[in-house]
Parts: sequence; C-alpha cells; structure tokens
Amino acid sequence: MAALASYRETLAEDRRILLDRYRLVDAAVKVVGIGSVGTLCAVALMISIADRPFFLQFKEANASVLEAYAGKSTYAHHGQRVVMGQRLMQPASDMFLGWVTGPEGRHFYLRQLRDVKLSPLVETYDAEMLSIYAKACGWVLARAHAKAGDPWAISGYLGKRDDFDRAMGKFALAYADQAERDHAALKAAVRAGTVEVQLER
Repeated sequence: MAALASYRETLAEDRRILLDRYRLVDAAVKVVGIGSVGTLCAVALMISIADRPFFLQFKEANASVLEAYAGKSTYAHHGQRVVMGQRLMQPASDMFLGWVTGPEGRHFYLRQLRDVKLSPLVETYDAEMLSIYAKACGWVLARAHAKAGDPWAISGYLGKRDDFDRAMGKFALAYADQAERDHAALKAAVRAGTVEVQLER
C-alpha cells in the first residue's frame, strides 16, 4: 500500500524498523466521534510474523479553525501540523504518530488505535474533588503550553492580578449556559419533528 510507505517515511528510524515487522491485512472505515464529525477515519489491521495484531488509525486532518485569525501554519500538510503539535506539547507522544496524503489529496495523521481513554464521572464529584480535578487539568494544560510556547511571555501576559482567572471563569459559565440552551433547542426540535432521532435501547 503506497500510503503506508509514505507514512513510514515520517517515522523515526527505530519506529520504521518496528513497523516493518508487520504486514497490512485489512482496513475498514471507522465511525468518528463528535469532535471529528465530517472527517474520514479508518482503521488498518496489521499482523506480525508471530500473528500478533496491531491497529493503526487514520484520521483526516483539515485546516485549523484558527487559520482565519492566526494565519496559515508553517506546515503545508495538515496531518504534519497535528503530529508536530502533539509531539511538541505531549510529554510522550504515540510512537507510531505520523502523517500521509491519502486518496483525493486528503491529509491524514496516523497513530495506534488503543482505546484506553478514561472518562471521569465528574457529576459524582463533590466540591473538593472537583477542585482537585480542575487543578490537575489546569496543570496539564499549562505544562503543554509552557513546553510548546514561551513560558515567560505567557506569564507576562497573564500578569499577577486575577483578571485572566475571572475571564476564564466567566467564559466557562457562558459556555455551560450556551450548551444548555443548545440542548434545549435540540430537544424542542425533536419534539416538533424537525429533527429525527433514534433512541438507544
């Protein structure tokens, strides 16, 4: 498969050696989540000589929504932009993270398909636990930005007052209110028959 050969070139040499131990067996289109609606996603099944499976996920990468405000990325390939951003911001990225141009010129980034995401049940948290969780999320986000950006410039921008904290709190409340309004509008559209839904059983 030509796409796999091109993707291989975006990996470090030691990763290429590991990838070469597998052969492509099959591929299938994968249903995307809410954050990827409108994009193409596929999964490739790779098998090693010892019959061990390994799954690669192809995710379509489109232009960043920030381009209209911040200008185009220095990376012409949107898959490469996503990969370089992840490699820069994450303490340890997926070892098979790479990119490729697919059929019809579509840009993709690839990674291992490993469903190990955990979704904390924040609705069960009390005020103390929610505060601990929020601080942990904030720390991870701050670390990523400090690693990818200029920590001194960010610190100078934020300053020593609580203006930024208050602005973020105000934004969070407005976002939550908007989400509730959107959900109410969706439920009203379902009741009116404007939007068709299928309930899970």
